[in-house]
Amino acid sequence: MSWVSKTLSSTLGQKLLMALTGLFLILFLVVHLAGNLQLLIPDGGEAFNKYAATMASNPFIKVVSIGNFVFILLHVVYAILLSRHNKKSRPVQYAKVKGSTNSTWASRNMGILGTILLIFLLVHLRGFYYEVKFGSLPTAVYDGVEYKNVFAIVSASYSNILYVAFYVLSMGFLAFHLSHGFASAFQTLGLNHVKYSPLIRKVGLGFSILIPALFALIPLVMFFQN
Repeated sequence: MSWVSKTLSSTLGQKLLMALTGLFLILFLVVHLAGNLQLLIPDGGEAFNKYAATMASNPFIKVVSIGNFVFILLHVVYAILLSRHNKKSRPVQYAKVKGSTNSTWASRNMGILGTILLIFLLVHLRGFYYEVKFGSLPTAVYDGVEYKNVFAIVSASYSNILYVAFYVLSMGFLAFHLSHGFASAFQTLGLNHVKYSPLIRKVGLGFSILIPALFALIPLVMFFQN
């Protein structure tokens, strides 16, 4: 067995991959949010449709997109493996658990939060990514150039109060997931210092509030504008 396979099969290696894939997905959230905020530009969807066309035609973005799906899959797989390992390591639960004294609610429920977010992701991909790639979309013309009108299907989805509520609620779960995962990833990578760890936790808390809040703001604004 090579050192690579040994590392990947060890608990430490699995935690390391969880941290690395998690940090990549955190970076992806920032980039994805920057693109989605163009939905709020009052131009009838022109900026967003041009952005979507650029993302779909750029070879580098296509490679990153495939990598993103791979990292999501790895993140899920290693989360399951680590969860199973933790259960085997502690088969008998304590009679009295005082979790709140030494851990947060988010840290004790990362598996549940991750499962909910995976369900959200599958619904989200089916409603948008699948439709853009394989569905029959309307078109829009800007400066004599025809574009897929991705804005139209987004606007239609965000006019549905049930989907908007589901989206906003999922962003709440994302906030809890990030509130633990952000700092935990840095700690796993060994960036755990008495001087810098409090700052990392504060930045992580701010990130876990700001990014999901901005994501949730988009469907809310578009719903009330429709």
